[in-house]
This record gives sequence, C-alpha cells and structure tokens, in this order.
Amino acid sequence: MKKNLFLLGLLVCSMTAMAQTTSGEKPETWYFKLGGSYFLQTAATEFPIVNGQLPNTDVYGPNGTTLISRKTNHGSFGEGFRSGLTAGYRFSTRVGVEMGINYYSSADKLMVETTNRLVATAPTNIFVTGDAVGKIRAWDLSPSLVLFLGESKGFEPYTKVGVIVPIHGDLTIETNREYSTAAGVMAKTYSEDVVKPNPTIGFMAAVGTSYKLGKKIAVFAEIEYRNFTVHGKTKETTVFTENGVDKLHTPSTFRQDASYSAIHTNYVSQLTTSSNSKVTNAAGFDDTKATDDISSFVGISGIGLTVGLKYSL
Repeated sequence: MKKNLFLLGLLVCSMTAMAQTTSGEKPETWYFKLGGSYFLQTAATEFPIVNGQLPNTDVYGPNGTTLISRKTNHGSFGEGFRSGLTAGYRFSTRVGVEMGINYYSSADKLMVETTNRLVATAPTNIFVTGDAVGKIRAWDLSPSLVLFLGESKGFEPYTKVGVIVPIHGDLTIETNREYSTAAGVMAKTYSEDVVKPNPTIGFMAAVGTSYKLGKKIAVFAEIEYRNFTVHGKTKETTVFTENGVDKLHTPSTFRQDASYSAIHTNYVSQLTTSSNSKVTNAAGFDDTKATDDISSFVGISGIGLTVGLKYSL
C-alpha cells in the first residue's frame, strides 16, 4: 500500500508539472462519460479457507480416504465486468479531474472442490462430492487526476491516476455438496456465505483516447490497471438447504451445528485465549455469539478495457 501511494504521489506531481508547462486556451468545462469494461486478473494468490476446507481441488479413490490428486486453487477476483458513470471537470487544455461511480461483478471463481471424500462410516459409508464458488459484487468511487495530451484530427489521448474507494459490496460463496452411499445419492445441500469487507483503498492508472463524433459527443476507449486487496470483516451464512428444504436454523444430519456461532463469524487479526474461538478458548466458547476467526484477504487486481460515450457541456 505504501509503495502504491508513493507511486501515485510521484505520478500526480509529474502530471501536474507537465500540465503547468503548457498554457491552454480551452475554457473550463464539465463532461460526463458512460462506459462498460471487462477486466482480466493480473495477480493470482491462494484463496482463503472456506468453512474449514483448504483451497484445494481434491480427488479421492473408491475407498474415500486415499487421496489420488490435489491441486491448490489460486486466482483473484480481478476478472469480471464493470459499468460506470463518470463526471469530469477540465481546468485547462491539459489538466482535469474525474469522479467515477462503478458497479463491478466478478467472474465466478472455484475456491474449493472435493470428489468422493469419506465423511462417515455409520450407519454405512457416506461420501461427499462438492465445490465452493465465490463471486464479488461491489460499488466503488474512483477519483482521479487526468492529463490531456493534446488533440489531433479528432483524437485526444490522455492518461490518469487515482484511487479506488469501495463503498458497498460483498463476496458471496455458494457451496453445493452431494452425499452418497454405495446405494446412490442420499442428500444434496446448498449454502450461501456472505463475506462483508473491511474499508480499504486501491490504486488505479489508465491511458486512453477520445474521438469526436460531434461538437459535444465523443467516443472513448481506455486501458486501466487497478491494484487492491480486500480483507474480510464478517461472514454470515444466509442460506442452507437440504434436498431443497430450508434448514438454516435447524440441525440436520449433514450440518449438526445450527447455532448462532455456526452461522456468524467475526474476522480478527489475532486469536487469543479471550477470543470466542474453539481453537484458543474451547472452555469459554459461547455458541450464542459470533465465532472469531483469523481474517484473510482476496485480491481484485486486474487490467481491463473500457469503451463508452463522452458528453461535454
């Protein structure tokens, strides 16, 4: 984060200095941009633990205990679609500022997958096969400083740097499991866990160009790089069904603990003997309160292409 802020400050100072070296005749003006983007992830990290399961793809043999293969699941939530509306103010020919509001929806990411793992031996051998898939949806604000590089034949290239401030969003993890015996499938379960983030700030930089279609209308395209991570604050299981029947608050064969502590989690930086944790404070654990767990993070870094329309007043 410190490195990103230093680079941002250096770029801002450089852009401001360049802008001040050129006097412009263009009057102050407002403009608005409406665009859509698609991003590709740029930095893959190991996904966090999901409901006690390591972020692996595991395949077990017929006996359910012999591990045949294991692959660690890496990735980020930087791949996905974004739509946004931006207001800009141009101080001169060369320099301006923008404020964008964006909605981002990531691609689905496989976090955990298990095939044929033995989970019980009574009254008969029971095996589980399933996966957990995560998806981020978020709103953010993106203030930035823009340096216009000059217009030629209707084209006006520019570059900009700024920050990304998430204002609302979450990571939703959908888990599907199928429990079976030698006789066939005996149950299917589905759950949704919603992870709320701690406040954070990211960094962005972009280069692009606009092309005039008329006196006030233009099209634009830009390539943007963004870099930030999100730490979890809380997690809540909002849905749990067994064979399509709601059992969120009801203990069942395949999820015996339906207490408040099993449904709610508070993420902390450190577990101590005073934490509400079965790991460090089993004797004092209170199942009527949220479970304390170590905070993890996910990345949302990516590089993307944005295209859209620009209207100048």
